[in-house]
Amino acid sequence: MTTKKKVTVAGAGALGLSCALALADAGFAVTVSDPGPPLGNASAVAGGMIAPSFEAVLDAEATAHFDLLLAARDVWPALEARSGVSLDRTGALAVGRPEWLQQVSTALTGFGLHAAEIPREAAEELAPGLAEGFGPALLNREDWRLDPRAALRALGAAAAAAGVAFRTEAVRDRGDADLLVLATGAAECAALAPETAVLAPIKGHILRVPTPDLCSVTVRGEGVYVTPADAGLAVGATMEPGVADPRPDPQQAAPLLAAGTRLFPGLAGAAPELQAGVRAATPDGLPLVGFSQAPGVLLASGARRNGWLIAPLVAQVVAALATGREPGRFAARFDPARFS
Repeated sequence: MTTKKKVTVAGAGALGLSCALALADAGFAVTVSDPGPPLGNASAVAGGMIAPSFEAVLDAEATAHFDLLLAARDVWPALEARSGVSLDRTGALAVGRPEWLQQVSTALTGFGLHAAEIPREAAEELAPGLAEGFGPALLNREDWRLDPRAALRALGAAAAAAGVAFRTEAVRDRGDADLLVLATGAAECAALAPETAVLAPIKGHILRVPTPDLCSVTVRGEGVYVTPADAGLAVGATMEPGVADPRPDPQQAAPLLAAGTRLFPGLAGAAPELQAGVRAATPDGLPLVGFSQAPGVLLASGARRNGWLIAPLVAQVVAALATGREPGRFAARFDPARFS
């Protein structure tokens, strides 16, 4: 009888669960280990946007990686079918000053994409609570979204159905596993793989607002987004490089709510919940994905703000490396040794 090789995946976020499912499908005996409560990691504190184009346009660190981000999005339908995660493909709106919208449109055109300018009336059908001061909007169908908490539940259920075991504890070493996959934050990885010394924490806050009737599509403004999530809306997000404290900072609530209210005045009377998460980031904004110098350790960490977007692509690379197959054209850009 052939005994399955054992894999421990450290981390039960978007990357960890996606890797666990891919490895179980590849024939490994997989255990996911995470000390936090279910839905207690940074992947749950997210807007859930599968947004290669607006990320590349609005986030300078993502601009150079547009091709990779778009390819990652295109892997999502297969994971959607495998896991039961539900993707919304309605698209995303950009609203703002005419000159800013023109800059966004020009940048999208530079990537070979086209965002349709739609009249105010059409924008209101997708976002009934949109502030009256906005005129025409840009509708970009290339960007999708998911509900992060629902997606974590679906990935976890699919992994469990595939035979993945779960432990509520931190990973301190490889133990008796043939392979340890590190899909955790900077602090958790530090003692287990030398390449993770380049990872730095980034803290982010979002607001959860129980007001689902203002908007049914992601809306991007200047420095803020509002997106449907958790039977309400998520307003985000702050980014605080170098901050590793996961506790919400109450002082972040008012500025976020004010920014969201500029898009949707109806948020002013809401009672939002402030949430915070800490992600790991590399100097170039792409995660470390590949074998470590540490024996039997495979890295899948450091996705910065695009963990949900690139999760299925990372899982593909991890499963390929674990089984000795060709990892694909993006593996070199993920190489953990690239900063050495």
